[in-house]
Amino acid sequence: MEMHADVDGCSVPLAVLLKRELCNQKVERPDILFGEANKSKKGEDFTLLVPRCHRTPGGSGGGENAGDDDTISVFAIFDGHNGSAAAIYTRENLISSVLAAIPPNLTSEEWKAALPRALVAGFVKTDKDFQGKAARSGTTVTFVIIDGWVVTVASVGDSRCILESAEGSIYFLSADHRLDANEEEVERVTASGGEVGRINIAGGAGIGPLRCWPGGLCLSRSIGDIDVGEFIVPVPHVKQVKLSNAGGRLVIASDGVWDALHFQEALNYTRGLPAEAAANRIVKEAVTSKGLRDDTTCIVVDILPPEKLSPPLKRPGKGVIKALFRRRPSDEMSEDQMDRGCLETDVVEEIYEEGSAMLARRLNINYPEGNMFKLHDCAVCQLEMKPGEGTSVHGNMPKHSRVDPWGGPFLCSSCQLKKEAMEGKLHSRSMDVFTQML
Repeated sequence: MEMHADVDGCSVPLAVLLKRELCNQKVERPDILFGEANKSKKGEDFTLLVPRCHRTPGGSGGGENAGDDDTISVFAIFDGHNGSAAAIYTRENLISSVLAAIPPNLTSEEWKAALPRALVAGFVKTDKDFQGKAARSGTTVTFVIIDGWVVTVASVGDSRCILESAEGSIYFLSADHRLDANEEEVERVTASGGEVGRINIAGGAGIGPLRCWPGGLCLSRSIGDIDVGEFIVPVPHVKQVKLSNAGGRLVIASDGVWDALHFQEALNYTRGLPAEAAANRIVKEAVTSKGLRDDTTCIVVDILPPEKLSPPLKRPGKGVIKALFRRRPSDEMSEDQMDRGCLETDVVEEIYEEGSAMLARRLNINYPEGNMFKLHDCAVCQLEMKPGEGTSVHGNMPKHSRVDPWGGPFLCSSCQLKKEAMEGKLHSRSMDVFTQML
């Protein structure tokens, strides 16, 4: 027997009313469980595991008494090369640079909207500050911020982050900046003054992967690598998605894992295991498959419905790769949608994705989100400037462009110099002169 209730003179099934009430309830924040594993060959892989961190710099440290609405979780892998200095420096400084680039007194939703620009600013500032120390090492970065059910991933290099939803669908949340895998990046590096090619021995055919010269780096983006050239940029690919409240599992790993295991293999090895055991199994299988040729590091993070302290369940045999994400649904739901239930299972919604290496594009945010940022603070290092002191990121736009070069964002002199170097406009100057100007 179906029960009905009168609402404004209309008979509405009780089940629909209950579903409407459920939709209006506050969505609880997930439980975050994580584990890591590592096998070291060169000692250049480093991780950052911060399950509770305040959104604002100088907060009370993310202890047990921190309010849930004010905290995020941060997980990252830094895969260094030519030494460990860049990976260590980035591990110690990147998170503070990112958080400092987000304006204060924002709502939770505004904070999430400001995060992609802040990640770009934080990556570039960290790179600029590290290069000022004249160290010549570099590092890849895969940097993950979890805020409730929203996951934001910023990446440079070839470490990767994949998401498996609770029902078994697979999503790629990072980009591969190996020159061999990215033709657009080859074109950008070449246009900026770099040379791309394989190692050539005695005039024969090139061997090995594509590399950028000088330096011979196989990547087009990283933090550090001052000896390679400024066309190896620190501007990250950023992707932001929202999970359904069924949750999911993140696998974040350095290239020591992905050079040995296909992503589906890695996920299959984790079936039914808690996060720490899953990370250990992935590293073990990677080393067993190819031997310990490189530092091999893995972080597994489970994003679970509250109090569900076990790995997400998967439908047997389902592992659909989804390169395109579902867009956010309308805020208003039809009566038919209410009848079918207020939440669809296993929906991962794309909120944001951008991979351009151009700072003018990455730092510019349209109204109304753009109004959250202080107009005359440097958009990279947050230096306070007087009106007229900064240089617009759009200063060199063609006359027919619709972008207003006087409307900001603005850069201080040293960050403007960094921008010009990344775009290849300073490649005729010596790197020693550029370092002294930073």
